Amino acid sequence: MAQLEHVNITVSDPQMTARMLAELFGWTIRWEGAAMGGAGYTVHIGTDETYLAVYSGSRPDQTVPKADASYQTRGGMNHIGVVVADLDAVEAKVKALGFTPHSHANYEPGRRFYFHDHDGVEVEVVSYQ
Repeated sequence: MAQLEHVNITVSDPQMTARMLAELFGWTIRWEGAAMGGAGYTVHIGTDETYLAVYSGSRPDQTVPKADASYQTRGGMNHIGVVVADLDAVEAKVKALGFTPHSHANYEPGRRFYFHDHDGVEVEVVSYQ
């Protein structure tokens, strides 16, 4: 059986994004440094099994925001889903970091909400407990 190892996304500030993910989900930095060929900077943040590679090119000021219509864009990234044990505790952390939770739902197989980070990346937080 195959297992997803990582997803690589472009952000404006990889270290800031990694700090946010560590605060919200208790993840750790597995590696960070110059991207391949020295064309930017990458932080690998996650668990021993899976991680997000958050990357910014050598000119982060030229990084363009994502389109508002990712769900209608072929190849667009719609959201990142993260399973947590205590949904309410993570929602409190999301709010404390200044993000706005939305689209709360409770349907099989679990409760969830979404928020957009400082780069407009949508994160779904779900609990199956």
